[in-house]
Amino acid sequence: MKFRKKYILLTLLGGIVFNACSTKRDAFLNRNWHALNTKYNTLYNGNLAFEEGREGLNAGYQDDYWEILPVERLEVTEDIKLDSEDNNPNFIIAEEKASKAIQKHSMDIGDEERNPQTDEAFLLLGKARYFDQRYIPALEAFNYIINKYDYSDKLAEAHIWREKVNIRLENEDLAIKNLKRVFKYENPDDQEYADARAMMAQAYINLDSLGKAIQQLKIASYQTKKNPEKGRYYYIIGQLYNRLDQKDSANYAFNKVIELNRKSPRVYMVNAEIEKIRNTEVTPENKLEMLEFLTNMEENRENRPFLDKIYRQVAEYHLEQKNDSMALVYFNKSLRATQNEPKLNALNYENLASYNFDRNEYKLSGAYYDSVLTNLQENTQKYRSTKKKLDNLADVIKYEDIARYADSVITLYNLPIDDQIAYFEKYVAELQAEKLAAAKKEEDRMTAGFAQFAESQGGKENKGKFYFYNLTSLGYGKNDFMQRWGKRKLEDNWRWSKKGRLLPSEATGGPVAANDSLDGTPTEEEQLTVDYYMDRIPKEESHIDSLSTERNFANYQLGLIYKEKFKENLLAAEKLEDVLASDPEERLILPSKYNLYKIYEAAGSPLMAQMKADILQNHSDSRYAEILLNPRAVLENEADSPDARYAALYKLYRQQEFLKTITGAEENIDLFTGDPIVPKFEMLKANAIGRLNGFEPFKEQLDYVALTYPNNPEGKKAERMVAEQLPKLAIKEFSSVTGATGAGNWKVVFPFRRSNNEIALRVKQDLKAAIEDLRYSNIVSKDVYTLEDQFVVVHGFPSKDYALGFVELLKINRDYGIDNRNFVISSSNYKIIQVHKNLQEYQNRILE
Repeated sequence: MKFRKKYILLTLLGGIVFNACSTKRDAFLNRNWHALNTKYNTLYNGNLAFEEGREGLNAGYQDDYWEILPVERLEVTEDIKLDSEDNNPNFIIAEEKASKAIQKHSMDIGDEERNPQTDEAFLLLGKARYFDQRYIPALEAFNYIINKYDYSDKLAEAHIWREKVNIRLENEDLAIKNLKRVFKYENPDDQEYADARAMMAQAYINLDSLGKAIQQLKIASYQTKKNPEKGRYYYIIGQLYNRLDQKDSANYAFNKVIELNRKSPRVYMVNAEIEKIRNTEVTPENKLEMLEFLTNMEENRENRPFLDKIYRQVAEYHLEQKNDSMALVYFNKSLRATQNEPKLNALNYENLASYNFDRNEYKLSGAYYDSVLTNLQENTQKYRSTKKKLDNLADVIKYEDIARYADSVITLYNLPIDDQIAYFEKYVAELQAEKLAAAKKEEDRMTAGFAQFAESQGGKENKGKFYFYNLTSLGYGKNDFMQRWGKRKLEDNWRWSKKGRLLPSEATGGPVAANDSLDGTPTEEEQLTVDYYMDRIPKEESHIDSLSTERNFANYQLGLIYKEKFKENLLAAEKLEDVLASDPEERLILPSKYNLYKIYEAAGSPLMAQMKADILQNHSDSRYAEILLNPRAVLENEADSPDARYAALYKLYRQQEFLKTITGAEENIDLFTGDPIVPKFEMLKANAIGRLNGFEPFKEQLDYVALTYPNNPEGKKAERMVAEQLPKLAIKEFSSVTGATGAGNWKVVFPFRRSNNEIALRVKQDLKAAIEDLRYSNIVSKDVYTLEDQFVVVHGFPSKDYALGFVELLKINRDYGIDNRNFVISSSNYKIIQVHKNLQEYQNRILE
């Protein structure tokens, strides 16, 4: 009986549960069963995963305080995703749970949803997709709620999330229109109202309507109950006022952030304080107060995560106060404190680069600009402008190094021998002092380390028992080893004489010294002798003359760069005056004088008239003298301009007048030394040399252009050709193909001496006539081979047999009678003999 009652009870409960599981019956039990399962099972787990994913995004997100902050803290990529591949696993779980809730517990009966939790499932579905940046699917979920659930308490929230998606999709006007309808027709609570106003502000920011954005953010900051949001909104308001150049209003907003103190993330407060300082003019009355405030910020332990920005602000303060040394210290401190802040790094490096540039430390400035580039995104305006500065500095650095090296060597050469010895004795003494200081520092470090160990438990237990714990023995042994072996790398076979002996500086990252003398390079001991350096002073006057020539050309190039690119006329004048005072080559004298004349003219210097008279008197037949006498006439006569001369030479090149092209290019290079067109003449000369003399001279000339003009378009083009084209042209092996290799791949070549040009021209005409008579489609050309030889070439035979048949026909047909010496060659092999000038090698191969 007892069992029967239990059976009946379980059957009734099972029937109730079975009936409640149905999603097709609109009954009280069914609705509440599915609502409870949706809320406390599926959606509960989905919301947990969603919040975990959102917290992960917030933890990993890093705001860019150099730009106006977005209202919502969300890192957005430029890609619009359409599926869930490679997305946040927490949001994928949230989406799966929401989908499961909809599929298993939705009660769509009579076109009306009876489960009151289904709208929340769709809301979670849309949110998960939104944070995974799958905006189109998210939009579908929010639109479903809006269109399906007329009386849902989530309707206002769904509207707001839909407009978030529209803003992400750059539909700001539509988002603003729809949000205004929410305010008018929906009834959002205070937090939803604040969220809606904040998103409307974001839309206005995107549309650059900053005044309207400020008004919306003010409302949002008043309505929201979340202090972190208040702090963010106030900070953005301050940024917007700064963008509108309303400093007082901006500072009022930043004060609101500061007043929140610990109620809002500290990062907002610290950045607000920094922005207030930037908005405040430093005066003699407040400069001490401001420095004290910055010092307090620096010393506040709570500000340690933000020291990189604080140090930068302190550096800017010292820079404004002309306290350069302290500014440099703090810029470097900011760089050392920076973590994953490329924009901050770029700003600090740019300050250091500009500082050194203004003091003419171009090499150091170039190094800092190079660091700026590594912290900038490519294909941005800032990147391109910085790259241009660095390219300009590259030439300066190159020529400054050349001039400095040549000057130092020439100066030493001109010193009396006693002064040379005294100079190197002083230098060697400094090296020895550095060596001893480094060795002492290393010894002190080791001694201190062992002393510290000796006082430890392990050291006391082993005292007197082992060599390395006896400080006296250890110090003696270490010094003895250093004297005997020097510093050696920790590696196998370290005692071999060919192993490098390292200077103390290497232990601290300094330069490596030379190896032992057994391999022909000086040892460390040899480098610490005066004789080593005395032997390296040039003894031949021709060497000094060569250095002097290099120095003068470098100084001339520096003068032009300072004048044209950097507008540093004083530096330019100094370099050009150095050129004229150093017995320069003839080709540098006149352009140096003319550029000095232009500098003096710009400065209104009385030296202008003196330089003009010098040019007119000593170079009266020059182009520069003509410009000085009648500038307008020279400008109107463009036939003698650099561009016109280049065009004329290029025409000669196209006509295969390669020797004339080469000599003409050389003349113009000398005539227009320093002019931007010179690299074009050099490149044209390189091509003409290649066509006339072959691969090796062409390669040599291309290398010269690439190395001499590395930052010029022609130099870069030459560098690309060296890297990409020369390896292909270097192939010298002839192809062994003898059959058909495709249409137009064989040629008949008639070789002639250049001295027999008339015969070559006659044969060319006869060949054209024969081809026309035979109704062939071949083309005839006359190609230069070398300075002494040329070819008349018939192009376009589909195979070797066709080419040989054409030759035979010309020979036996009385109408043509062309029996001049010739040979048949494939197009690929013809290219090889033209590139490498190895016709004899090809003919020898034919005879084999």
